[in-house]
Amino acid sequence: MAFELPPLPYDYDALAPFMSRETLEYHHDKHHKAYVDNGNKLAEEAGLQDLSLEEIVKKSYGTNQGLFNNAGQHYNHVHFWKWMKKGGGGKSLPGALQKAIDSDLGGYDKFKADFVAAGTTQFGSGWAWLSVKDGKLAISKTPNGENPLVHGASPILGVDVWEHSYYIDYRNARPKYLEAFVDSLINWDYVLERYEAATK
Repeated sequence: MAFELPPLPYDYDALAPFMSRETLEYHHDKHHKAYVDNGNKLAEEAGLQDLSLEEIVKKSYGTNQGLFNNAGQHYNHVHFWKWMKKGGGGKSLPGALQKAIDSDLGGYDKFKADFVAAGTTQFGSGWAWLSVKDGKLAISKTPNGENPLVHGASPILGVDVWEHSYYIDYRNARPKYLEAFVDSLINWDYVLERYEAATK
């Protein structure tokens, strides 16, 4: 199953001023495209091109670093674009999600503080995550292109803290970018969709 670069689910200006057209053009059209192109080449070389993306991510973890880096980043970005929308973010969460955040994470404010802290304290490049693990929500962080799939969890929300995700708009102010992501960009409907799939 060849990797394909999905089109953005909104236009390049849709997320401004929180994420600029320039960031999206570079991040989606150049960085994500490179993961797709390199991933396809490496998957074919490894004879894994017929597997699903999730299977390639899991199979290459710890065994084929080059393929894992590109497949992991492709998986992360396929969802990252959908985890954002114009007019997103904020506290009005779908009921089932609100209930889970209250019971598993101590409420919205604590979720926000812990999620932002996970992204802020990820040294170097990586991601901060909200996942379902053993039926409960958990916040974590991973380096580079790694994601919760390889740690027995299902990611339902992730934020990219590689510098190319925020440097044009926020320079070195990563916490400011993370706050803007939570307050103004998260597509809670897509998070709910992922949550429902993970808790079936």
